Amino acid sequence: MAQRRKKIIIIGGGLAGLSAAMKICESNAEVVIVAYQSLKRSHSVCAQGGINAAIDSRGEGDSPDRHFYDTIKGGDFLAEQPLARDMCYKAPSIIRLMDRMGVAFNRTREGHLAFRRFGGTLYSRTAFAGATTGQQLVYSLDEQVRKYEHDGMVQKMEWHEYLGAVLDSKGICRGAIIHNLRTNEIFTLAGDAVILATGGPSRVYANGSTASTVNTGAAATMAYMQGAKYANGEFIQIHPTAIPGRDKLRLMSESARGEGGRIWVPKKPGDNRDPLDIPEMERYYFLEERYPLFGNLVPRDVASREIYDVVYNQNLGIDGQPMVYLDLTHKSKEYLQDRLGGILDIYKKFTGDDPKLTPMKIFPAVHYSMGGLWTDYETDSEEMIEPKSPRNQMTSIQGLYAAGEADCHYHGANRLGANSLLSCIYTGLMIGPGVLSYAKNVSKSKEDIPSSVFEDAKSYWTGRFKSISKMNGSENPYQLHRDLGEMMMANVLIVRDNKTLDRAYNSISDFETRFKDIKCVDSNDWANPTPSFINQLYCMIHLSKIITKGALLRDEFRGAHFKPEFDLNQPSDFDPHEYIHYQEQQNFGEVSGDAFPPSHLAYMKRFEENNKKWLKTTIAQFKDNQPNITYADVNTSLLTPRPRKYD
Repeated sequence: MAQRRKKIIIIGGGLAGLSAAMKICESNAEVVIVAYQSLKRSHSVCAQGGINAAIDSRGEGDSPDRHFYDTIKGGDFLAEQPLARDMCYKAPSIIRLMDRMGVAFNRTREGHLAFRRFGGTLYSRTAFAGATTGQQLVYSLDEQVRKYEHDGMVQKMEWHEYLGAVLDSKGICRGAIIHNLRTNEIFTLAGDAVILATGGPSRVYANGSTASTVNTGAAATMAYMQGAKYANGEFIQIHPTAIPGRDKLRLMSESARGEGGRIWVPKKPGDNRDPLDIPEMERYYFLEERYPLFGNLVPRDVASREIYDVVYNQNLGIDGQPMVYLDLTHKSKEYLQDRLGGILDIYKKFTGDDPKLTPMKIFPAVHYSMGGLWTDYETDSEEMIEPKSPRNQMTSIQGLYAAGEADCHYHGANRLGANSLLSCIYTGLMIGPGVLSYAKNVSKSKEDIPSSVFEDAKSYWTGRFKSISKMNGSENPYQLHRDLGEMMMANVLIVRDNKTLDRAYNSISDFETRFKDIKCVDSNDWANPTPSFINQLYCMIHLSKIITKGALLRDEFRGAHFKPEFDLNQPSDFDPHEYIHYQEQQNFGEVSGDAFPPSHLAYMKRFEENNKKWLKTTIAQFKDNQPNITYADVNTSLLTPRPRKYD
């Protein structure tokens, strides 16, 4: 008797979800893709600048090992090294795969793939399709999945929302609870495994984020509330270049700096002259002056802190406002249109100024979460990833997996630009064999699960949404969300301190109280987004607890988590290689007192002690309505952690 095909439920239709669907279907399994909106509108399309791979077409000496080193160093050594290495090793084959699928990558005159530089590296390793790389990748993967949809192996459920996992009596994931956003019907799907590829949580910062309205983090937060571990939530990436706007902030891609964009402010505070009338000698190119080696392409956490310092500590913001210039006017119009046309059109559309003719005004904005659901992985004796292990990308809930921005292990304390698209596609492709291995060997199949398990889950969520629709208090949910976002922007952003964080964490209980007094401003049964948004807001309140408490308890300065009080004050003339020599001396005997300058030796001892305490993954688990925080060791077996330096 022929066995039925395994059925995998994928939540999310972006790069991670589509690549997972393609890989799973290649192994003759069925897939249901559940997407909050049209797949071609998934947030992956908003990624503009490119995707990293060390192909070294320019002969600069780049390699996957250098890519791995830059990734680990950029993340301040908090990433899981076996996973990051495997991702960087697989990157060239991923680019070639996408190229064969028809992604319209830019090319050189000779017909080779073109590459640009991005932040945190000295090599040109970012492949790109103009300034719409994410969109081109999504469209190509969607095309591949459509082939399997035609063959009956893929079912797409667009405009449907994931509410939670169906868990059996042993806490094993057996399916998903789904909400039809048009009809408001709530139903369950049974599956052999569920993959969450639902993107990031940046909307917890409301309009201070570059993210789409769908990036609430609700799916991952609900998994956390059902028992999954949430890791490194405090590490929120602030992108240094966003377009200020009254409604929200919009991304200005790092590719603008990769193509020669220069960040500067007038040297004179309050200088209100037209930027083109300000002579070169009166401009302060602060990134180039402070970081001559990397210049405007320092990692994002470094650039954001420097912009913050120039604007708020030196009072050099444009016209006294929180803005600096990003200047491309020294490049030809033809060159800019070919390389950056898409993003420059966005700037012109929303500001009225043409960045080909006048410098852009930009400021940092919340952009990405390095943290997410904790996921497992398995390695062999040489720390290489076991490609078919059912543990790969599984959350702490058996049968529930996570991929893309929804997981936590690849970027550490700060993500390098153009590694996000890579990690999404990599985890999607990597997750497939392991998920199917799990589905084939799990003790009970979905047919063996009592129907009451699914009926109880449906009953709970049906009742919850009925209760939400009947809420008739005085609080507008959309205003409450804006207030939550403003609180997070004011207290849990670039510069952090414990007094402010403690106050912020305590204030979240006020938001919980206000939430109970919400009015469901629309109670219609058809195509009504309000009950869904109220449920998402409930998740965002809990997510704000994870972020804030994690930031409060982590008393150090690492990557995007900047607490000036705990800055180790690296000497300006310090060379990170000194720390390697310092450790070698420790391994072979005592450290010679005269081998290093006294200030360097004292700094290295501080760095060493700090790593013993804080080079760990933050683990949040839901307990008594609060995140219970513990810490887990990071796998640093491949690269010795050392101080970061970019000048």
